[in-house]
Amino acid sequence: MQDISLTTSHHKIAGLRLGKSEASIKVLALHGWLDNAASFLPLSEYLEDIELVAIDLPGHGLSEHRSADANYHLVDWVQDVYAVLEALDWSQCHILGHSLGGIIGSLFSASFPERVQSLMTIEAFGSLTKDVETSAEQIRESVLSRIAIDRKPARHPKDRQQAVAARAQAGDLARSSAELLVDRNLQETDGEFRWRSDRRLRTISSLRMTEPQAEAFLSSIQCPVVCITGTRGFEKVKRNLERRRMLLTSLQHEECEGGHHLHMDNPSAVAAVLKCFLTQNSGR
Repeated sequence: MQDISLTTSHHKIAGLRLGKSEASIKVLALHGWLDNAASFLPLSEYLEDIELVAIDLPGHGLSEHRSADANYHLVDWVQDVYAVLEALDWSQCHILGHSLGGIIGSLFSASFPERVQSLMTIEAFGSLTKDVETSAEQIRESVLSRIAIDRKPARHPKDRQQAVAARAQAGDLARSSAELLVDRNLQETDGEFRWRSDRRLRTISSLRMTEPQAEAFLSSIQCPVVCITGTRGFEKVKRNLERRRMLLTSLQHEECEGGHHLHMDNPSAVAAVLKCFLTQNSGR
């Protein structure tokens, strides 16, 4: 395992280089909302023959926050992925994404098909959507949420134990998995603990895609796709998969035992699916 720091035109993006450095199979891993690169540590133990680079998305983990006058728009993370590939000097790679990371990966795969050999999503299948009639309400709620968070003092855990317990309960994941995420997202200074993640990540999205927009992106994906869901995962993901699966020309769906963070709590089963899929699609 190697800590890395990638300098892009706008941010320094931290990450972990896992597995076999300079392996022929290169995978860029994108974590979920309020998670970080440590999300992929359990999986990496079973994927030792590939080069796996897991990044902290801006505002998460050890990566820089966006500037004070910026916000966290979904499409901006797509640009971050492009910048990361440029910094790594990877012309192509396989993309692995969990939850939010899977959504970002699908948007990038649709927009830059020449850069993506295959797409692997865990507990994600396309963007979250809202009806177009709610647009004005969405913007109102988003602006008010930003104003509210600026007026509230930041809340931080009193110690690591409290942080781990809160993370495990909020994410419905095993304590050992919560510890990995917390240790990369908790900073201790003079006995005081602070979350590293940008609290602006908790504000409401400015404007969700409509269903036709989400479907258009999925229809534009040209590479093979595998979607892995958990037996106790989010029902929203399963509903999206059921109604959108015909939009993709090459889709494999696998269900493994576990909840929304099954890649952390049941890594051996998830890794088995990924290894088989990568073997089948590594020649692209």
